Amino acid sequence: MERCDSVGCQGYHRMLSSSRRDFLKVGFISGLGLTLGDYFRLQDAQAESTAKAESCIFIYLAGGMSHVDTFDPKPYSPIEYRGELGFANTNTGDVFGAAMSRLAQQADKLAVIRSMTHGEAAHERGTHNMMTGFKPSPAIVYPSMGAVVSHEFGPRNDLPAYVAVPDANTLFMGTGYLSSAYGAFAVGGEPVNQGFQVRDLNLAGGVSPERMEGRKGLLNAVDSHFRSMEKTDVLEAMDSYYQRAYALISSQNAREAFNVAAEPDAMKDAYGRTAMGQRLLLARRLVEAGARFVSVVDGGYDMHVNVKSGMQNTGAQMDQGVAALISDLASRGLLEKTLVVLSTEFGRTVRINKDAGRDHWPKAFSVVMAGGGLKGGTIHGATDAYGSEPSKDPVGPADISATVFNQLGIDIHKKLMSDGNRPIDLVRDGNVIAPIVA
Repeated sequence: MERCDSVGCQGYHRMLSSSRRDFLKVGFISGLGLTLGDYFRLQDAQAESTAKAESCIFIYLAGGMSHVDTFDPKPYSPIEYRGELGFANTNTGDVFGAAMSRLAQQADKLAVIRSMTHGEAAHERGTHNMMTGFKPSPAIVYPSMGAVVSHEFGPRNDLPAYVAVPDANTLFMGTGYLSSAYGAFAVGGEPVNQGFQVRDLNLAGGVSPERMEGRKGLLNAVDSHFRSMEKTDVLEAMDSYYQRAYALISSQNAREAFNVAAEPDAMKDAYGRTAMGQRLLLARRLVEAGARFVSVVDGGYDMHVNVKSGMQNTGAQMDQGVAALISDLASRGLLEKTLVVLSTEFGRTVRINKDAGRDHWPKAFSVVMAGGGLKGGTIHGATDAYGSEPSKDPVGPADISATVFNQLGIDIHKKLMSDGNRPIDLVRDGNVIAPIVA
């Protein structure tokens, strides 16, 4: 049995401390003063889009958010089940947990899925389910939804297709059987910190833009020499690969998108001067500038001990930031073009434990979606009187990925090719959640 402490259990710590994928490898391009060279690969835009959404902000609450303290409260259950947090009336006549008071006033813009379920009670396996739409397999590593979006569409406006805020520190945010070219560009820092700068967005020390251009010319000359000797798909890919590195590092649009310091103080205050609030503010800037898929990860939800205090602190900060994000996107006319997903690996036990906390519970939990062509003010599915199991319209991880891909204009019935030209279903045993689609 896993050992747990006040900030989570062993599996949760292990998941958050997983080795980061080394996206930015050192190679010939480093001599040009670039650290981004090995990040970009050829990414072909595929299939004409039927998208209702142009971008997705995928917010992941690591640890397992308590559904009965947030989006599926049970006001009439005994105190040892409902807890002591209290409740917040929504602007649609429903009820959320008290820590979600701001999102309760945005409920008319939300599609709340209360009947999420799967069978994985371990953090790593539950995270795999929710980030890929697949059960873990010993035979194959599946790509994250962000990597699939990157594969299907590629970059836009000189911005990487898939950006991770603040980092991509779990294997399940990776590319799986797809090329590492489609992996996340990790911001590598906290936007809330004074002097925040995006890792690897600047030229190496002592290298001026003019010097970079000169070295770029040298690389082109060397590249042309090798092309005269051998023309291969690899060389063609590398050409696009490096060009995109140059595009990002020299792009004013990219620099402005990552410059969260340019936001007015009032906007920073609205999101909250917290790590989560400023991550979400950066995510809005990125999708506004053209990023296709931005993941925002926040931890602290493995509340085995004192769930009330945890939700009043960590949960309330998330509530402020996500409510501000949805309001901000709506005011800018971006919400209909931006799919927002609030996800987690599983729910929590419906009965408070001896430490005033809640333990892992994958049989029932909640996911919230907004924008991107979905119906606001929607509650989909339900759980029983205690929140322990779905009582209506159960939804699985594959249904979430199917809905995300569908709203972004990706054919959920297509197959992707793994190593060895093996076709693999993009979505397996999943369907679009039709009742929440506008």
